[in-house]
Amino acid sequence: MEDFIILKNVHKTYGKGEGAFEALKGIDLRINKGEFVALMGPSGSGKSSLANILGTLDVGTSGEYLFCDIDVFKLTQNQRALLRRNYIGFIFQGFNLLARTTALENVELPLMYRGIKKAEREAIALNALEKVGLKQWATHTSAKLSGGQQQRVAIARAIASEPLFLLADEPTGNLDTKRSVEIMEILQDLNQNLGITILMVTHEPDMAQYANRELHCLDGRLINDESPIAHISQSENNQNNNSTYDKEGEDSKNTLSTAGEIQ
Repeated sequence: MEDFIILKNVHKTYGKGEGAFEALKGIDLRINKGEFVALMGPSGSGKSSLANILGTLDVGTSGEYLFCDIDVFKLTQNQRALLRRNYIGFIFQGFNLLARTTALENVELPLMYRGIKKAEREAIALNALEKVGLKQWATHTSAKLSGGQQQRVAIARAIASEPLFLLADEPTGNLDTKRSVEIMEILQDLNQNLGITILMVTHEPDMAQYANRELHCLDGRLINDESPIAHISQSENNQNNNSTYDKEGEDSKNTLSTAGEIQ
């Protein structure tokens, strides 16, 4: 399979001298294009530091991170910001929506920052909302949506720019079991039908079962890397029926721009 993300002997140390704390201790990791990976571990295990590095929100103290052959640690802060904007989508536990803004406007916001004209970004945002089953709620403000619906809007916002990589940080942490399952089935569908590579940070073993690979972090090291028994979702059981979500994009971006183009 095609290597998508490669970490080589990555260390991360916070502070200096006697107060220094090594959060990551020589991480080696490969993630293939199209994988759905769950990252688990107790508080203080290093999983948040690892996720921040994978999302290019931070860099390691030493080591190497290749994202589609781009050496991330050698990029400037602005270059890393452009890489995130163009190729990485983020989903957070707290949704991070504007309460008085409609679902459509929330999804449009990052597209506006990219300079996309209103008519085009509205069409893109509506398509993203349709993929998560919320097109009919497009004109509702996020304050009037349930927690599960708000997280679906957040997912739509994350995928509107057709990212190659989706980083989900505890996406079901604020949801009940039913809504959590709905969110996981959406993520699973995006991975299987659109080919989006996903890394999900979670404390919940039941949610990790939706991934096709589990990483376990402890004391700054990856101690376990396994493929769990595949979870059979409702969408898989009904694969011959019409999907709830738009399956366009199977042939979407397969390669990333060269490092010289991220300037």
